[in-house]
Amino acid sequence: MPRIVGMDVLDVRFPTSRELDGSDAMNPDPDYSAAYVVLHADEGPDGYGFAFTIGRGNDVQAAAIRAMEPHVVGLPVPEDAAALASLSQRLVGDSQLRWLGPEKGVAHMAVGAVVNAAWDLAARRADKPVWQFLSEMTPEEIVGLIDFRYLSDALTPEEALEILHKAQEGKAERIQHVLDHGYRAYTTTPGWLGYSDDKLVRLSKQAVADGFDMIKLKVGGSLEDDIRRLRLAREAVGDDIRIAVDANQRWDVSTAVEWMQALAPFSPYWIEEPTSPDDVLAHQAIARQIAPIKVASGEHVQNRVVFKQLLQAEAISVLQIDAARVGGVNENVAILLLAAKFGVPVCPHAGGVGLCELVRHLSMFDYIAVSASQTDRSIEWVDHLHEHFTDPAIVRAGYYLAPRKPGFSARMHDATLRRYRFPDGPEWTGENS
Repeated sequence: MPRIVGMDVLDVRFPTSRELDGSDAMNPDPDYSAAYVVLHADEGPDGYGFAFTIGRGNDVQAAAIRAMEPHVVGLPVPEDAAALASLSQRLVGDSQLRWLGPEKGVAHMAVGAVVNAAWDLAARRADKPVWQFLSEMTPEEIVGLIDFRYLSDALTPEEALEILHKAQEGKAERIQHVLDHGYRAYTTTPGWLGYSDDKLVRLSKQAVADGFDMIKLKVGGSLEDDIRRLRLAREAVGDDIRIAVDANQRWDVSTAVEWMQALAPFSPYWIEEPTSPDDVLAHQAIARQIAPIKVASGEHVQNRVVFKQLLQAEAISVLQIDAARVGGVNENVAILLLAAKFGVPVCPHAGGVGLCELVRHLSMFDYIAVSASQTDRSIEWVDHLHEHFTDPAIVRAGYYLAPRKPGFSARMHDATLRRYRFPDGPEWTGENS
């Protein structure tokens, strides 16, 4: 029986702050980074995963991932749902590391990085991309992946099974649809707060020409600037293209309501992260006061429990999973089933480094095996850093193409790891070679 015989963790950082790519009202100078983990097997392929940070957080995140090593090295290589469920439970169940959360923050993101690497490893051994590997599991196997503790007041295993069994009808057709047509995307590429007005207009027009039917702009720095920028964007794209806006947790409730009322003439489709991601009641209050503008959140929501509360309180009308924020694939499956139970569409957060690569698998699984719908759903697209991955995300005519290579698409090129390794890679020492 093949076993995991080693685990490497690398600090990989990209200097995106130099061009203000990724800049917003809360994070003005991010360096997109990955605390990158490799699970080594004694037979067959290795497995790859990461936790996303925006720079110096890699110091802490990489240390947290290394703390997971004793729970992983020596285990049989996971090959099925039961083994992947067991590994997730083993990592979450370390009481001394769990104490640091519990089930949130740096320690939980470390669990997610290792769990995702295990899924990459299992799917590589099955010679299938994760979206297909997961979609082909039985409803019973999928339910077995989930920790229902703290969820049963909103979603029981029986209800989850009912959702999954209902989605069995037409499943083969939806798999073929994903292979033939992909999954709709929207783009944040025009909208970074540090971009000039000219760059905003140029990139907004280009997004429409490229087939996107929604763009997203960062807001929350200056109301005067946001009104001007939204006016320019609306003039650039016309009335038929949706414009979402994202405040990145910038406001209190009253500020969010006043700001969105001022932006309402430009028909924003949603406001993302208007306030603290932990404040369910604040999201609820904002949603009630700015309707019909939608409230979206999830990029920084720390676990399935907070998602459950946001849904129970009708505090969001768009749910945004993140492939590297919670405890990996297993917990994201639980969140997708919660969204299906409450009838709320899922539009994942992506961008960053590698997030587009990962989350497309989860959305395609959601469409095929859970929600059976792409209505009002799309995946964020940011055209940064994809060239560093061996199975890069590709968007054509506004649609993500389905990944065909085995695994979770998390592996970076060896040359990338050498060049961008921090602090001794050539990109950071100035030896650019």
